[in-house]
Amino acid sequence: MIFCYPLDKLMYLNRVITGGNHSNLNIPIVRKMSEKVRTARLSIISNCSLIAIKVVAGLLSGSVSILSEAIHSGMDLLAALIAFFSVRMSDVPPDKEHPYGHGKYENISGVIEAVLIFIAAGWIIYEAIHKILRPAPVEKIEIGAAVMAVSAIVNFFVSRRLYRVAKKTDSIALEADALHLKTDVYTSVGVAVGLFLIWLTGWHFLDPVIAIAVALLILKESYNLMRNAYSPLMDASLSDDEIRIIRETITNRNLSFHNLRTRKSGHYRFADLHLEMPENMELKNVHRICDEIEKDIETRINNIEVSIHVEPVEKGKVNSEQ
Repeated sequence: MIFCYPLDKLMYLNRVITGGNHSNLNIPIVRKMSEKVRTARLSIISNCSLIAIKVVAGLLSGSVSILSEAIHSGMDLLAALIAFFSVRMSDVPPDKEHPYGHGKYENISGVIEAVLIFIAAGWIIYEAIHKILRPAPVEKIEIGAAVMAVSAIVNFFVSRRLYRVAKKTDSIALEADALHLKTDVYTSVGVAVGLFLIWLTGWHFLDPVIAIAVALLILKESYNLMRNAYSPLMDASLSDDEIRIIRETITNRNLSFHNLRTRKSGHYRFADLHLEMPENMELKNVHRICDEIEKDIETRINNIEVSIHVEPVEKGKVNSEQ
C-alpha cells in the first residue's frame, strides 16, 4: 500500500524517520510504512485462522481451557485490527490540527489493547469458576492438544515477526500486538500440557485450574502493556539513556543549558531546552551551533525533533542544570 502526500510533508516525515537524511526521499518512507501495515495485516490473518480452529476444537472436546484460548484469540483479533488502524494513522504527517503529528494513535491503541486483555482474562476466570462448580469431562483430548500445539507454533513465528518490526520502527502498537501473541504461545503450551496431564491422569479438574492460571498470566501482561502505553500519553520523559545522549552532546561542546524537557508520542520523540550562549556572539554563529547540536542529537536518537531556545549570558555566568 502506497501513501501519497505533498512533497513538503514527505520531506518532513523523511527527516523524522531517517534523522535528517534526505537521500532516497520516497523509498525509506514507503518501505517503513508498508512494512508496519503488512505486519499488522499478518497478525489479523493468523488470528482469524486460530480462532476458527480453537472454537471447533473447544466445542468438540468441551474443554473450557481451549474455549478460553479462543476468547483470548478473539480479543487478539480485535487488538490486531486496532493496531492495523493505528500504525496507518500514526505515520500521517503533521497537519494544522495536529502540529506534533499523530504518533499518539499508537499509544491510545496500546491502552485499548491492554483493557481488552484485562476483559478477556476476567471472562476466562468466570468461565473456569463455573466449570469448577459444575464439572464436566473433557472429550477428544488429542484434538485439543494438537490444536494448542499448532496455535503455539503459529503465534511464535508471528509474534517474533511483530517484535522485530516493532523494534525496528519503534511501534508501541505492534509491540502490544506481539505481546498478545507471545502470551498466547505460553498459554497454548500450558493448555496442551494440561490436556496431556488430563489424558494421563484422568483428573478433569485440571482443565479449569489451567484456565485460571492462563488468565492470571494474561492479567500480568495486560498490566505491563498498560504501563508502557499509558506513560507517553502523560508526556513522560524519554529514557535515561536518551537524556544522557542529549546532555553529552551539549556538554561535550563546553556549552551550558537548562530547562531540558523531553517527551514521546508514538515512535516520535521531542526535546526542547534553553541553551546558554555568550551575549556578544554573532547570530549566525549561534544559529550554526544550534543546527550542529540538533543534527548530532538526531543522528544518535531516532525519530527525534529538537527545539533550542537560546539565552544570552554574560561572560563568566552560567545557569546550567548539569
